[in-house]
Amino acid sequence: MIRTLLDVLFPPRCAGCGHRGAWICESCTARFSRLAPSRCPTCSRPTASSSVCFGCRREAPAFSVLYCAFLFEDPLRSAIHRLKYAGARHLAEPLANQVIRSIGPLPRFDAVLPVPLHPNRRAHRGFNQSDLLARSIGRSLGVPVFEDRLRRVKDTPSQVGLKATERWQNVQGAFLADLGDLVNASILLVDDVATTGSTLRAAALALREAGAGRVDALVLARAL
Repeated sequence: MIRTLLDVLFPPRCAGCGHRGAWICESCTARFSRLAPSRCPTCSRPTASSSVCFGCRREAPAFSVLYCAFLFEDPLRSAIHRLKYAGARHLAEPLANQVIRSIGPLPRFDAVLPVPLHPNRRAHRGFNQSDLLARSIGRSLGVPVFEDRLRRVKDTPSQVGLKATERWQNVQGAFLADLGDLVNASILLVDDVATTGSTLRAAALALREAGAGRVDALVLARAL
């Protein structure tokens, strides 16, 4: 009732085009750039064929599959930036729902875990966008969400602008997992964007070292 009243008093405005009526309108979601079928079956990196990419052949990531439906391009990129940097927390649910619908059926998971921020970064931003996305995805899948089983123990610099090798060096040893009753569980790891996949690789590695049975990853968008 409260949400309905707020929608009447303050109608939602699309994060992509600014039109009233929805936080992400159908016109903008129709313009989300979809990942082509020709991509790495492990990390979803666009490739010339559907074979495993060179990076995953050289060093297989600790996650088994990275689920993603879209490229990190406008209008989705603008919506993600508003979520992360402008405090538009209300965008997490419609974005997560759109990705879940676009990916299609997923295997059954025992738990959904967000990629954590370091406490210093979280205090500065005021929230972790991956927490919000994970909660929405957990509700959609009917799977419990755990925000305390994976911690970021190194306050690493931002990955933006770093090369692939620098990104991996930046996040090595950055995460620590304490799974408790989730040992041997099948886990879905959630983040907003994958570029080189270094953050997801490091987080998944911490989960596997702590005893996770299987780790898959899911992101809103894949950057080229």
